Amino acid sequence: MRAIKQIKKLQAQWETEDPFLFCAFHNDAYPRGNPHLGPEASLSGRNLGQDFVQKDGWAMYHGRSVPGFPAHPHVGFETVTIAENGFVDHSDSLGASGRFGQGDVQWMTAGKGVQHSEMFPMIYKDRENPLLLFQIWLNLPAKNKQVDPYFGMFWHENIPVIQVQDVENKTTTIKIVAGTYENTSALSPNPDSWAADANNEVNIWIITLEAGASFTFPTTSPDLNRSLYFFEGDQLESEGFEIPPMHRIIADASEKLILKNGDQPAKLLLLQGRPINEHVVQQGPFVANSREEINAAFSRFRESEFGGWPWPTHEHTHDPKAERFAIFPNGKTENPTSI
Repeated sequence: MRAIKQIKKLQAQWETEDPFLFCAFHNDAYPRGNPHLGPEASLSGRNLGQDFVQKDGWAMYHGRSVPGFPAHPHVGFETVTIAENGFVDHSDSLGASGRFGQGDVQWMTAGKGVQHSEMFPMIYKDRENPLLLFQIWLNLPAKNKQVDPYFGMFWHENIPVIQVQDVENKTTTIKIVAGTYENTSALSPNPDSWAADANNEVNIWIITLEAGASFTFPTTSPDLNRSLYFFEGDQLESEGFEIPPMHRIIADASEKLILKNGDQPAKLLLLQGRPINEHVVQQGPFVANSREEINAAFSRFRESEFGGWPWPTHEHTHDPKAERFAIFPNGKTENPTSI
């Protein structure tokens, strides 16, 4: 039996399967920064507030002076934000805030409702500020859609990274954001997450293959959804297919899948998990199990704004000199050196 079910070209927003809702991929060649953490470049010709066209290799998205996503609400799911390169300035309606990047991961459970902003500060004024970021939307089961919001932080220094050698001593490196590879497990996900139950076999990995390396994916339960997103490299070969970058491989998790890399290093994102198998109603960043629940969530937001917005602007950024840090809703402060 073949492991590969389908190979699809990736669009602007990456399609996913249950228990995931979708994955945003940002790969921006930002220029040097100005004193206000915005790009040291002209913004003329851009549709500020709705700039997604990648002019000059980068976008402002919904930001007007700093790229990113100003304050907006989420309900009923989780965001797993992997900042492989560049930085994110986070602020939210719970009073939590942080600056993370260069491999860090933020895991936020929206639950019954939270507002947050995610701005991409141009930290470096003497060199370019490239950004490589994934934001994965992981659904919550109905029983957890009304939990209190939760803000989790994984510093890259603590995220498990393992190396696997093939028969030719070529190396594959796996960064385990969620799940397990052989005897190595990820840091604990947020307590109400679908990923918190190991039986759901939620795996989120960043996989790097050395040029010419081969990697065999472990087989597991046939009812899991498994997708691989080939986002950087030259070519992969598997089961007679030649797969170019920016393609998604939809695979049968119960069948052995062997990927053979080409002449350049390759990078992939793995999303795998047992489906929740519940009806999903989604309207923008609001996710529920019925239209009535969506309407109720909008009513709550109109009434409470999920705690309001305690920051001076909706595009809030932090001190340009600040190192990576997190301040949690209870006031606890954390940074990589304090772990």
